[in-house]
Amino acid sequence: MFASGIKNISLLGSTGSIGTNALEVVRMYPGRFHIHGLAAGRNISLLHKQIEAFNPQIVSIADENLAGDLIQSLPAGWGDKIVTGPDGIIRVATLPAADTVVCAVVGAAGLEPTVAAINEGKDIALANKETLVMAGELVMEAVRKNKVNLLPVDSEHNAIFQALAAGRAQDVKKIILTASGGPFLSRSERDLWDVTQEQALNHPKWEMGKKITIDSATLMNKGLEVIEARWLFDVDVEKIDVLIHPQSIVHSMVEFVDGSVVAQMGIPDMRIPITYALSYPERIKTGLPPLDLTKCGELTFSHPDYAKFPSLRLACQVCKRGGILPAALNAANEVAVAAFLDNRIRFPEIAYVAAETVSRTPEKEATDLSTVMGEDLAARIQAESIVEALVMRSGQMLGKKVGTPSLPPESDSFLNN
Repeated sequence: MFASGIKNISLLGSTGSIGTNALEVVRMYPGRFHIHGLAAGRNISLLHKQIEAFNPQIVSIADENLAGDLIQSLPAGWGDKIVTGPDGIIRVATLPAADTVVCAVVGAAGLEPTVAAINEGKDIALANKETLVMAGELVMEAVRKNKVNLLPVDSEHNAIFQALAAGRAQDVKKIILTASGGPFLSRSERDLWDVTQEQALNHPKWEMGKKITIDSATLMNKGLEVIEARWLFDVDVEKIDVLIHPQSIVHSMVEFVDGSVVAQMGIPDMRIPITYALSYPERIKTGLPPLDLTKCGELTFSHPDYAKFPSLRLACQVCKRGGILPAALNAANEVAVAAFLDNRIRFPEIAYVAAETVSRTPEKEATDLSTVMGEDLAARIQAESIVEALVMRSGQMLGKKVGTPSLPPESDSFLNN
């Protein structure tokens, strides 16, 4: 399916960072890629422009209250092509005309439409790591059952996918995920209590949406990528390492049993992995400047500081425990990040909320999608109650900071395990 003819695409998350970059790739190659469906959240002004540019068959908007405004802004006849809510995005994901679904939705909202697309036999270009974090075993079982391709769009996993081509799966000794370290690599653990939203959203290398940028600052993003890699490449978590690489030139590496280490390198631009995922197994031009190693300067690598960034350690522990715990972790982290962005909790408390939620979650198997989604909801409720307790304890609301910078001493969370 990949190597011949036009690839027909449904794009979920079209107005986000990955979505807009994916459309730039499509725009460069109109004879190779065609957009049949778009799904977006609330940015109807950008969505309107995308509709005009790509003329899809169907468009989904998450916020039903904005659908009327979008329809009024479009020419007559578009009313029947606009769908809304969870059912709307699933309609875009399962559109018969599409053979490939690019899932660039942020968070847990990407799981159900991605699984629906897989069950309809669609190939997946996956930028939504939460899909595999929440239900990796179920998703990969569906991929095998329906004999579809699932290609990673995240730069790190795309790099690993490319590096694995250098050897046999049984000869892999270790997968090495690289991380930029985010904006607080040189900050002290104590200084993190004074972090502002503006500082946390100022990523040194990548331009991303707010949620993933905060995840990168806490290193939770890298922890979620560890869980994603465990399922995507069918390796035990003990064979996955993380190295801090601030220059973001080496996107990830694979070490083989003979001592060879194969790395994928390139300038930090998401259009490279997006283009590879869409054109696989071919490689096509991106129009981007090549990597000039003579101008890169020093490339450095170091181990993460798990004490300063406990979210990474927490995610690795949760990956080992498995079951529904990764779904609980993801849900709690989404609640905690939203609370930080709403000035309700402080930066280090993001990890605390996630850890406390996981510690209060009974362990059980993720037997089906309904079990996973049920745990997602339960964890969100639990996480919100923990946020409220922190707000009351510290007197912190709308940016006011009162009390000492410490976590509740009664905590018996995964952070201290």
